[in-house]
Amino acid sequence: MHDPLSLRQHWPEPATRRPIVIFGAGSITRDAHLPAYAKGGYDIAGIYDPDRKKAAELGLPVFASIEDAARVEGAVFDLATPPAAHAGILRALPEGAPALIQKPMGMDLAGATEILTVCRERRLLAAVNFQLRFAPMMIALRDAIAKGWLGEVVDVEMHGVMATPWSLWAFLDGLPRIEITMHSIHYLDSIRMMLGDPLGIHAKTMGHPGHRVAQTRTSAILDYGDRVRCTLSVNHDWDYGRPHQACEMRLAGTEGAAFLQLGVNLNYPKGEVDILQIRPKAGDWMDVPLQGAWFPDAFTGRMHNLQRAAGGEEDLIAPVEDAWKTMALVEASFVSSRQPATPIESPP
Repeated sequence: MHDPLSLRQHWPEPATRRPIVIFGAGSITRDAHLPAYAKGGYDIAGIYDPDRKKAAELGLPVFASIEDAARVEGAVFDLATPPAAHAGILRALPEGAPALIQKPMGMDLAGATEILTVCRERRLLAAVNFQLRFAPMMIALRDAIAKGWLGEVVDVEMHGVMATPWSLWAFLDGLPRIEITMHSIHYLDSIRMMLGDPLGIHAKTMGHPGHRVAQTRTSAILDYGDRVRCTLSVNHDWDYGRPHQACEMRLAGTEGAAFLQLGVNLNYPKGEVDILQIRPKAGDWMDVPLQGAWFPDAFTGRMHNLQRAAGGEEDLIAPVEDAWKTMALVEASFVSSRQPATPIESPP
């Protein structure tokens, strides 16, 4: 009755593949974008980075300027760049061009609003790379939910206890917003995908006395009223070895449940396998054999959808208009974190 092999796991390929122009030669390009696009059968027309030597090390044609890169006809433009660079590059793209913007969509809601305004003015077919939506385990989970295997989803819990090497991303040094904006934003976006927009959020995010990264630990409750419980607890400072690390999402419905392991975050950047297990309605727990992983397959799926949308084959999933709502949830998290807690009464 419930065949795990029947669940969809991958995004359909486009009928025609456009060449990709990449902006940014950092680790995300090397470790995720390039392997994903190679797996998806895409040609890379070239890359631009202010550090031309670093760009050349990737073995791709290197553009001398943003303007040169933007002149490639019929291309999809992939902005694998820090948030502060997004708006300037988007302004240089041809009107109506398809573009994929690396998350976050700005470092705060004001930055996201600027990017949204530019995309509207240039009429760009633009999406933000919230690629967790396109991971095989997440596509399969959504399919199971759509088929009614869990009934009504009434409980979502994201739990992360990890040791994240923030030093891999030099551009984060000195930034005032880190954990939610750069990491847990994926979980917030995926929760929005499954449950819709919450009424609000209660959050606390903080750093750690062992380093100077602005925030690396977050607890949050998303308010979906009195029917759905939704929580998030993430700690990137569990640097005590693998045995008790975790990066897990649990969902419970009125008739079934699901468990996911997001393996890439365990022993990062080496990572471990993704896991999806489902206990469907009137059934037993089952393993869903995954055909791929969050890295790099989700990046392939994200590009497939953008390319299909550019070719008129389907609608764009999570365009900038929707991504702005995820950024609004991130902003609300930081606002909530600054609010004082409700004081506890002292004995009379």
